[in-house]
Amino acid sequence: MGRVTGRVLTLRELNRATLARQILLERKRLSPTAVIERLVGMQAQWPSAPYVGIWTRTSGFRRATLERAIARGAVVKATVMRQTLHLLTWRDYGILRAALSETNFPWESAEAARHAREVRALAVNGEVATSDALAHLERRHGLTGLPARRAWRYARVRAHILQHPESALWEARPDGRYVTVDAPEFHDPTGARADILGRYLAAFGPASRRDIVQWSMMHVAEIQRALDRLEPLVRLRDEQGRELLDVPKAPLPDPETAAPVRFLPKWDNVLLAWADRSRVLPEPYRKKVIGVNGDVAQTFLVDGFVAGTWQVEDGRVAIQPFASLSRTARREVGDEASRLEAFFAD
Repeated sequence: MGRVTGRVLTLRELNRATLARQILLERKRLSPTAVIERLVGMQAQWPSAPYVGIWTRTSGFRRATLERAIARGAVVKATVMRQTLHLLTWRDYGILRAALSETNFPWESAEAARHAREVRALAVNGEVATSDALAHLERRHGLTGLPARRAWRYARVRAHILQHPESALWEARPDGRYVTVDAPEFHDPTGARADILGRYLAAFGPASRRDIVQWSMMHVAEIQRALDRLEPLVRLRDEQGRELLDVPKAPLPDPETAAPVRFLPKWDNVLLAWADRSRVLPEPYRKKVIGVNGDVAQTFLVDGFVAGTWQVEDGRVAIQPFASLSRTARREVGDEASRLEAFFAD
């Protein structure tokens, strides 16, 4: 078994560990693909969100750099963890599909497999439109409305039919176009989960088993088999006495490490990766940030914790703090907002 320690991490220690691993303590000069791989994908329901997420973590980032990686297929937009859209590197797409293949997601059903063969055949030129797929499902199986849309969604995931690359561009909006890609190379599912969960702990740890379930939606038994392959793991505890798992030699910065103001996009991973999100998102603010419909607001961090929301109005970043900010914090938020405005205007 793993090395057990009696160390208890305070909330502030967990916060600083999270910021360090999420590249939120200091900007790094990393490529977009390096950031996406380090974070094991980036939420991409909102087209511009991954761009803001990379900008806030790196120096010298230009939108065109990510768009070139998307155009050449090094980065793809696909449905993976939590059945939500992420930007992934092509390598990680294959690993994640294998890691999730035993979790009984809807796209692993026999019905999805049957529809997958049919809808893939519609993409004679490598592209298929939602309208054509829905027409086929109605004509062939009598499916309409929500059942048809669900069947199409699960079939295209099973068939490796991904969002069209143009849907991942900065100002893109979904237009119902999808492209077929080759099936990724085979990976042993348990080995793939061990790879992914080790990287999850490196990027989001220390974390509990409940946190891992929340992030991945994998079954507990599947997770445990993968964790067994990662031993020896470091074992810590939070202030509530819950066991936290970590990979050896992962950073645990001093809790008094200065944390700069950072702006986060909609659905940023750092707000969704744990069952207990209080390490970054104070509980009193949770319902202000995460809606009952699953929407996640654009937020900003002060001293490492969510302190309010933001939006762009006529080219200006407008902030809505949840509580009064100190004079120093207001100045730092204003300075960072100006940098974000310049990024939007570039």
